[in-house]
Amino acid sequence: MATRGGAAAGRPYELVVFGASGFTGHFVAEEVARVAAGAELRGSLRWAVAGRSRDKLQGVLDRAAERLGKPELKSEVGIILCDVSDPSSLADMAKQADVVLNCVGPYRFFGEPVVKACVENGTSCVDISGEPQFLEGMYLKYNDKAAEKGVYVVGSCGFDSIPADMGVLYTRDNLKGNLTAVESFLTVKSGPEGYSIHDGTWKSAIHGLADQDNLRKLRKQIGHKPLPIIGAKQKRRGLVFYSQEFKEYCIPFMGSDVSVVKRTQRYLHTHLQETPVQYAAYATVGGIASVIKLMFAGLLFFLLVKFSFGRNLLTKYPELFSCGRFTKKGPTQKQIDGSSFTMTFFGEGYCEGQDPQQGKPNVKICTQVKGPDAGYVATAIAMVQAGVALLKDASSLPEQGGVYTPGAAFSKTKLIDQLNKRGIEFSVISKSEA
Repeated sequence: MATRGGAAAGRPYELVVFGASGFTGHFVAEEVARVAAGAELRGSLRWAVAGRSRDKLQGVLDRAAERLGKPELKSEVGIILCDVSDPSSLADMAKQADVVLNCVGPYRFFGEPVVKACVENGTSCVDISGEPQFLEGMYLKYNDKAAEKGVYVVGSCGFDSIPADMGVLYTRDNLKGNLTAVESFLTVKSGPEGYSIHDGTWKSAIHGLADQDNLRKLRKQIGHKPLPIIGAKQKRRGLVFYSQEFKEYCIPFMGSDVSVVKRTQRYLHTHLQETPVQYAAYATVGGIASVIKLMFAGLLFFLLVKFSFGRNLLTKYPELFSCGRFTKKGPTQKQIDGSSFTMTFFGEGYCEGQDPQQGKPNVKICTQVKGPDAGYVATAIAMVQAGVALLKDASSLPEQGGVYTPGAAFSKTKLIDQLNKRGIEFSVISKSEA
């Protein structure tokens, strides 16, 4: 078994941003530049951008140099040419890096070749996938190989699902007692310019929902036993419900957060004997008019996604079928600057010394994770800090390599402190004891 950290000595680059010229990739590259120049790293980070077109990659560095007032970026940052459809070029990229930040999605189509190249060449790898089938499929196929090589493959390190996964751990660490259940509520705010999401995310959702049967088969193959329920069983809420706390209607959150948090809780329970926390995720959607609009769009989506012609329609006309939420161009810089998110966690548990299998929960806690634009700014911050944690906080990672969720990989690192410094803020709102 290779030792913890697994980074090979003497590689030219510590971090490589693969897919840096893509819509999300250029935000990630800019964030690496910002962090590399910051007080903690003081220009010591060796990094590169990677992708198919030298001109486009140079354009990304030129834009970052201009936005950050750092003309030296144009010459100091490496450029690696490689293509996701050419395995030898991916292997060549992996051999030059300690950690690859993979921004090329949808991951169900383009993710595995990068994981394979990284694992085979002793390189750790971070992605921002919100696709449970890809994430869990990579665990099944590469966990043992990654452990053998001593490398860390950490999925869902963007807005999906670092705020939720690390938020549950933060809530647990701040409760006096034993946390047994958490609900999270996501609220996204946009400015006067409104907001739109790049259609790459839309495509991932289309294929993810179309492929639910295969996800069930995959989970059967992995063959985990159900996690034990400790404490009072969490009540499931309806498809639409009114929240007194937020004075808004809410729906279950459709992202990967629940599946990622569950995998983290399984790891912590199995490997570190920690109490597994029950978790449910919701999103606030506003008043009754928003609910009706959303239900109509959702129904149409679920009907069309079942058939290939329907999937083609959804892919071709994202704006029409998402009521303008998803576009082929993505949001403007003004829309991004005006957007922010808040994720509120309501946790309950049992005070120290009380058996959680007896009686009702008697301690409560409310925590919050707040940040800038979720889709691109917070995603870039989270991804880059995950990469930096793999490089600079290696002694706090799990003993052996493998395919991990963020919470499993980073529960003992300083990731939350670093996210706080970069504007994704974790805080305790209230605590109460019965």
